[in-house]
Amino acid sequence: MFINNFDPVALEIFSLEIRWYSLSYIAGIVGGWILGKNIFVTNVRLKEKFDDYMTYLIIGIIIGGRLGYVFFYNPSYYSNNIIDILKIWNGGMSFHGGLIGVIVASIFFAKKNDLNIFSCLDIVSLVAPIGIFFGRLANFINSELYGTQTSVFWAVKFVKVDNIYRHPTQLYEAFFEGLILFLILIYFRRKKLLSMPGLISGLFLIFYSIFRIVIEIFRVPDEQLGYLFFQITMGQTISFIFLIIGFYLVITKYETKKNY
Repeated sequence: MFINNFDPVALEIFSLEIRWYSLSYIAGIVGGWILGKNIFVTNVRLKEKFDDYMTYLIIGIIIGGRLGYVFFYNPSYYSNNIIDILKIWNGGMSFHGGLIGVIVASIFFAKKNDLNIFSCLDIVSLVAPIGIFFGRLANFINSELYGTQTSVFWAVKFVKVDNIYRHPTQLYEAFFEGLILFLILIYFRRKKLLSMPGLISGLFLIFYSIFRIVIEIFRVPDEQLGYLFFQITMGQTISFIFLIIGFYLVITKYETKKNY
């Protein structure tokens, strides 16, 4: 068993605090940028425009992630404290909101540059697990998104929360939604699925959603929401919707391939 008493502040320079959560975003974006541009992008025009594409993605992640948290997880609070929506430094980002933001940003970018939207999203899907991995590690350091009580030998006591040993669900997500998902998508990439735009994106949605739905069984739901119904959380509900979208993408893209 492990005791978590990490300081969420990585560095402090005079009065400036640099937090692990901020560093996780930087690591995920830079890592995705490098791998995406130098390894995964095969389309010459997309490679030329990839730096511009990253700017669109960063904006989409920040705006989408924040608004996703506001509308999905705490609408009652922010409806009465609208100015607090802008206070991103106080925390509160949603992965699914960020995902929607990325999709919207990619649509604008692809239309502006006459590129296939799914070719763009497939690259994002390949590198997204890197950001998820670092983000969940930061959640662990911050003692947030923790799990339910357990007696397993790898249980963690988050002393900033209470004295109960809990499932380290942040590490579960870092492992499955980050590392394992990345390896799964790399495997399918080697099967030349990038030549069928949309399949990688569909597989990302399927496997991420499955991992998220299962892991949330062991995670404490958001305090302000609790369980929605039948012990189902908001994260599981949204993940189920994206799971259906993922299956739809894979089936339609596979059928299109057969017809050709």
